[in-house]
Amino acid sequence: MKKLLMATATWCLATSAAFAEDVTLTMWTVANNAPEAVFANEFSEMDNGVKIDVREIKFDDIIPETLRAFATKANPDLISIDNPNHSAFSEAGAFLDLSPHIAKSDQISMDNYFDGPRSSLEWEGKPYGITRASSTIALFYNKDMFEAAGLDPNDPPETWDELYEAAKKLTDPSKDVYGLAFSAKASEEGTFQFLPWAQMAGASFENINTAGAAQALDFWKKLFDEGLTSPDTLTRGQWDSTGTFNAGNAAMAISGPWELKRMSSDAKFDWGVTLLPRPSTDAPRASALGDWNVAIFSNTEHPEEAFKFLEYMDSQADRMWPEFSRFSSKKGIEVAPTGDAKIDAAALVFAEDLQYARVRGPHPKWSNISKAVQDAIQAALTGQKSSQEALDEAAAKIAAIVN
Repeated sequence: MKKLLMATATWCLATSAAFAEDVTLTMWTVANNAPEAVFANEFSEMDNGVKIDVREIKFDDIIPETLRAFATKANPDLISIDNPNHSAFSEAGAFLDLSPHIAKSDQISMDNYFDGPRSSLEWEGKPYGITRASSTIALFYNKDMFEAAGLDPNDPPETWDELYEAAKKLTDPSKDVYGLAFSAKASEEGTFQFLPWAQMAGASFENINTAGAAQALDFWKKLFDEGLTSPDTLTRGQWDSTGTFNAGNAAMAISGPWELKRMSSDAKFDWGVTLLPRPSTDAPRASALGDWNVAIFSNTEHPEEAFKFLEYMDSQADRMWPEFSRFSSKKGIEVAPTGDAKIDAAALVFAEDLQYARVRGPHPKWSNISKAVQDAIQAALTGQKSSQEALDEAAAKIAAIVN
């Protein structure tokens, strides 16, 4: 009997240990130092029965790798994905509908997110992830150049007309200085930068050929044709545009908060940030929505454990700024000061801008839609077509994609 009891006790201990073994989840991300990777490592250190194995996938590879992995059922449990690509996987059934989990959660509420980030998560009215963070674009301007040109450094342009007049005064070919730097590159960056201009004029990707959108593209062309922006605007990305500004070769630049640390170290002049100028002071505001979302795959064997991680991520929203140089997608999160006056002032502008940020789409075929917009921008700025003709052609392509 004694031997039987000992054997039973040993079996019970072994069984308890087996049941107590941690669940291991896998997550793909584009950087091991990204917020979701840092949070995953923290979560794994907690006494919660869940470990997360983080794998870094290169930016250019994450979409094709994910498509292949899901098709062969070799996908991870969790993934961080660029927000315009989210709806393609949601529509295909790759991501888990979080509705029942959120309904029971005391931590996550879709109502807590700004409209732009929230819409990037939803497909046909259902949520398929949470946002990691959000970024927008705004107008950086060189206050020293403003003062030298007789412009008020504390009164940056608010309208397109004011932006044009300022760019004219600030452009100085003898010093290789352009009034404005931005990206019209034939890539997602060009679409990212142009859409807010069309949206402020009343257009959207579904009606990209309105008179307002043509006015916006005409405005870009006027800047280009008059030499107020450099010829490589057609091929230069946002990073290089901001580099031109930091080097003192552009008086203004359109870029995002990801540039703040670099600007603080590289720009040897006084600078500020303001919201994107709009067609008129009574026109609606708009800005681009950048950054990534985190989703759970629908075929995970551990949806409850994966959702617990999303709840932990959501609870860390106040760390996005300044710890990760990103802004939370949640309303009411305080923008903590860094001690750098220029960065702190700029951060407040970008935080305000979140309420105007609009998602690209959402649509499962966003990359095709974006390509149509990119082609229109290039055709108009190079004079191959008028702005209206180029956008009419883009609208026809988009209609064929979405219908």
